[in-house]
Amino acid sequence: VTYLLATTLIFFLMRVTPGDPLSRLSEDRPMPPEAIAELRARYGIDRPLLEQYRLFLGAALTGDLGSSIAQGRPVTMMIAERLPATLLLGGSALVLAFTVGIWLGVWQARRRGTATDRALTLLGIATYATPVFWLGLVLVWVFGIEWHFFPTGYMHDILLPADAGWGERAGDLLVHLVLPAATLTIALMGAAMRYQRATMIDALELACVRTARVKGLPERSVIWRHAWRNALGPMVALAGLWLPLLVGGAVFVEAVFSWPGLGRLAFEAIGSRDYPVIMGAALLVSAMVVLGNLLADLGQRWLDPRLRAA
Repeated sequence: VTYLLATTLIFFLMRVTPGDPLSRLSEDRPMPPEAIAELRARYGIDRPLLEQYRLFLGAALTGDLGSSIAQGRPVTMMIAERLPATLLLGGSALVLAFTVGIWLGVWQARRRGTATDRALTLLGIATYATPVFWLGLVLVWVFGIEWHFFPTGYMHDILLPADAGWGERAGDLLVHLVLPAATLTIALMGAAMRYQRATMIDALELACVRTARVKGLPERSVIWRHAWRNALGPMVALAGLWLPLLVGGAVFVEAVFSWPGLGRLAFEAIGSRDYPVIMGAALLVSAMVVLGNLLADLGQRWLDPRLRAA
């Protein structure tokens, strides 16, 4: 039900905004009224809104997302081409953000109130509040233009020989991934660090943790086996909320770095009012939002015996 309501809302909001894809096409390439009318009929834009929705929903249930108005290609094929790049970028950023953020959050909680804790708190809030597109532009300017450490855009070097080996191709992909992945990681890491610090502070006050210390267990075991496991539930919920990044990517990050992912495809489609492409991306991202929340609930139930008992 949630998934259906989300896609329905996106469908109608997109069509009540001013303009349509054919008007944008006619701006770039003037067409006679007859040709515009024919295209409207082909893509069903000339029909009543409710009928458009009925046709879209019926086709989507069969896996048919239609063809792009701007490019004339099947939407499913366009999404399939862009999805691997987004999975690579989003997956790398999520793993790095959670790994570093969780470690720093636990480290902060153990040193609560110290100067280092306050400095990391300020850093986490600053990274969380920084606009991701601005951060990406700064990294491009510093590490790409000024210092020439990393490429400033795209996923591969256009001058890479066609007969390059897999090692050379993998290395080229890695250096192109560094800046966009670092941008997204820094933007996400602050929130992960703050969440983990807050939950870990509460977990360190639990009776089971105090009992573990009284029993003389090593501090490493107390922290990671007893306290951290009790502080992991909210992090699982956060991971579920961020799961759509795997398919939606960060639209602005992909736009800044010309990363050929699904986020950039959606960004371009919004600019051209390409309804089928926008709806195809929205269907996929909405599905991941619902799936992420479901997996987060199941994960918390698995981690916390009290939830299973309830």
